[in-house]
Amino acid sequence: MKDLFTPYEMMDLKLKNRVVMPPMCQYSVDNKDGIATDWHYMHYVSRAIGGAGLIIIEMTDVEPDGRISDYDLGIWSDEQIPALARIVEACHSYGAKVGIQIAHAGRKAEDAPVPVAPSAVPFNSESKTPRELTTEEVKGMVEKFRLGVRRAIQAGFDVIELHGAHGYLIHQFHSPLTNRRTDEYGEDLTLFGKEVIHAAKSEMPTGMPLIMRISAKEYVEGGYGINESLEFSKVYKEAGADIFHISAGGEGAIAAAGMPGTHAAYQVPLAREFKENLNVPVIAVGRLDEPVLANAVIGNEDADLVAVGRGMLRNPYWTLEAAVALNKETDIPKQYGPGFPRIKG
Repeated sequence: MKDLFTPYEMMDLKLKNRVVMPPMCQYSVDNKDGIATDWHYMHYVSRAIGGAGLIIIEMTDVEPDGRISDYDLGIWSDEQIPALARIVEACHSYGAKVGIQIAHAGRKAEDAPVPVAPSAVPFNSESKTPRELTTEEVKGMVEKFRLGVRRAIQAGFDVIELHGAHGYLIHQFHSPLTNRRTDEYGEDLTLFGKEVIHAAKSEMPTGMPLIMRISAKEYVEGGYGINESLEFSKVYKEAGADIFHISAGGEGAIAAAGMPGTHAAYQVPLAREFKENLNVPVIAVGRLDEPVLANAVIGNEDADLVAVGRGMLRNPYWTLEAAVALNKETDIPKQYGPGFPRIKG
């Protein structure tokens, strides 16, 4: 039977366990140049030392005005490659594989003078009204994603994740709430996402899997639900997405009706729906910080990988602590052996 510490393999991606550190923005680029800092290095490498099988670098944006804030990471310039490569190399030395989430915030770019989006629909009454991208600009945006993926490959990443969730640009295109266009990108709400997938795959080695992060439900009045997300994700699967990272929400203020739960594992049923209906590997996320619970998600075959977010923010060594709690063997740094006497290091 599979468990949290069973190795996982998908195409050429080989993980020592099924623990994923999901992308979580640090808002820590003080120079506002998009270049990863010593904070990012320590933040990610410590989780590699702490035993995570896969670390996904936070939302990293394909143009300056595509950032949520000016303090976010970027991948629009070759100057941003070396600092990312340094993180990847160090994480590899401690046995972790590393991915990167490539994205554009669209209408949720808070520091952009004028954000851009599929349509001129603001996020809420306090946010800026975005400018609708022209058809040619949309095609140019696909190219920016492609070049971002090219730089990620040059930096040595093991896997690429496209951010199609949480109300950011790809999500904005496939949501009827935010895509009110009349051109080809409005006639087919999945067209932008498909083109970005194709662009990404054109730069990726043949054996490298592509992860698509999806909001399976919008949890907002008039928003789409699981049936609709399964349908557009089938299109993304056919376009080349290999693994789906299942989250929810992000495209508006949460409505009273259909409000998501706050209990542990509240999004796991969504991951299970994707795994069963699309027959794809899935990453489950959402309050899975308890090792016994995270282990059960794998053992019950609800998901293939488990992302532990807040738990890893609190404890870089969450994975090692989980091995103790579950009485599982895992590799540990020899320097930390006395602290984990029950783990074979």
